[in-house]
Amino acid sequence: MITKDIKYIGVNDHKIDLFEGQYTVPNGMAYNSYLIIDEKIAVMDTVDGKFGDEWLNNLKSELDGRKPDYLIVHHMEPDHSANIDKFANTYKEALIVSTDKAFAMMEKFFGESYEDRRIVVKDGDTLSLGQHNLSFYTAPMVHWPEVMMSYDSSDKVLFSADAFGKFGALDCDEDWACEARRYYFGIVGKYGVQAGAVLKKLAGLDIKVICPLHGPVLSENLEYYLNLYNIWTSYGVESEGVLICYTSVYGNTKKAVELLEKELLANGCPKVSVNDLARCDMAEAVEDAFRYGKLVLATTTYNGEIFPFMREFLHELSERGFKNRKIGIIENGSWAPVAAKTIKKMLENSKNIDFTDTTVTIHSSVKNENIEQIKALAKEII
Repeated sequence: MITKDIKYIGVNDHKIDLFEGQYTVPNGMAYNSYLIIDEKIAVMDTVDGKFGDEWLNNLKSELDGRKPDYLIVHHMEPDHSANIDKFANTYKEALIVSTDKAFAMMEKFFGESYEDRRIVVKDGDTLSLGQHNLSFYTAPMVHWPEVMMSYDSSDKVLFSADAFGKFGALDCDEDWACEARRYYFGIVGKYGVQAGAVLKKLAGLDIKVICPLHGPVLSENLEYYLNLYNIWTSYGVESEGVLICYTSVYGNTKKAVELLEKELLANGCPKVSVNDLARCDMAEAVEDAFRYGKLVLATTTYNGEIFPFMREFLHELSERGFKNRKIGIIENGSWAPVAAKTIKKMLENSKNIDFTDTTVTIHSSVKNENIEQIKALAKEII
């Protein structure tokens, strides 16, 4: 139970291994759906297609013989919308409430846009359920174009769609920020500007509870979650420290990274996080890059550019609007090192990137002059 009148009817998925076909989810996923019971009854979203029967059973149990009046669709991604048609066929008198873009997507998914039983809402529109009054706020590109959020002024609850969501099923005890950060920068991060605009739109609301489509309901210390989202959507720095991301073929670039890590700590760096891009979870490396304000990229020249895992990492960053960071480079090449040049080229569209004056250039193995360069880089990057 979320409040006296708002119930949780979502499901946990512990069989999924990759969310959206790419993000590892060792603790599964939650597909959240909610029910508001008033003079009129509103169902807030459905769940993933594999859990349609379980979800309908959850719904029927909470309805206790009543029938829903509305299905409110905040987001059309199939992990939330797959059972719209199943709901519509089960509750034939219920109206479907969503944006015009969402109804256009329903036509594509189900071959049906529900023209005879739909309510199209725009930014600022309202819907009364009795004691509970819902206001709708469009949230385009957070992270699909049809997305909206809704606010219940009676219980002061924000139904936030994918915003404030996280990886992990609800019956797993884990740190919210880590998996919410990985989720945000993996799923929503490209649209930080749009997400920030929605936060500003919602700033005047008295929010006591946030009900996202993934992850736990947030009802305590909301300032903490809102502050993190303000940092993330503005591409700000969340944690002081230096992130080192590297690739190494025969261990020489790795040796340089290990020397740099020691130097950074010796110079008083509060935190050094190191990721081997060939072995780590790439999504975790991406979230770390947005978490810290300082980044060192260490990689080998490969096929006249950079090692594939580093190229993928930089593509992930630039695709998500990476900016406002200080970057140092360690490059390695036996005869023609061009990694530094390639890195700068790949990040040329990233705004407010400050490259250090010191670039460490290794020719095959770390030499005495490289050690001095590493010491200089450590002092400069801090």
